[in-house]
Amino acid sequence: MTRHRISLEEFHRMVEAGVFPEDLRLELVEGELLEMSPIGKRHAAKVARLTALFSPLVPHKAILFVQNPLVVRDSELYPDLALLQPRSDFYEEGLPTAEDALLVVEVAETSFRYDLEVKVPLYAQGGVPEVWVVDLEGRRVLVHREPREGGYKEVRTLGPRDTLAFMGVEIPVEELL
Repeated sequence: MTRHRISLEEFHRMVEAGVFPEDLRLELVEGELLEMSPIGKRHAAKVARLTALFSPLVPHKAILFVQNPLVVRDSELYPDLALLQPRSDFYEEGLPTAEDALLVVEVAETSFRYDLEVKVPLYAQGGVPEVWVVDLEGRRVLVHREPREGGYKEVRTLGPRDTLAFMGVEIPVEELL
């Protein structure tokens, strides 16, 4: 089997040329194209809830990116939600990078292992300061802080009775499960 790796620039040229159907959910992970599963109604509802809860921060404290691209080194990931540094052009002039992210949230219904083993280490390598993985099946939220090259120094597991807090927004974990 022969694998062909592509660069971020090649990926963007292919997208702009219309090589992929618009509804195809792809991520570029260290040069490999990975097709993502369709989003289920439970997953979509949790992302909508997070969007509503964080919307008061927009546009002065953060820009809310929902299932939009985030460049992390040589990868282009699509986190379920990212809070980004405010920018007057809302990232029209260039895609946000890991350095622009304040918080990344991944909602995992069927993708827990992938999010935890592939995406979280990439976010750490890129320097994303905080990542939440909402594990719908395990009924918990894993909070990752203090990025290091191999992962995050601090990882906390929060259950249904706990509360998440970020930039003044408090979210009972139960609401996300």
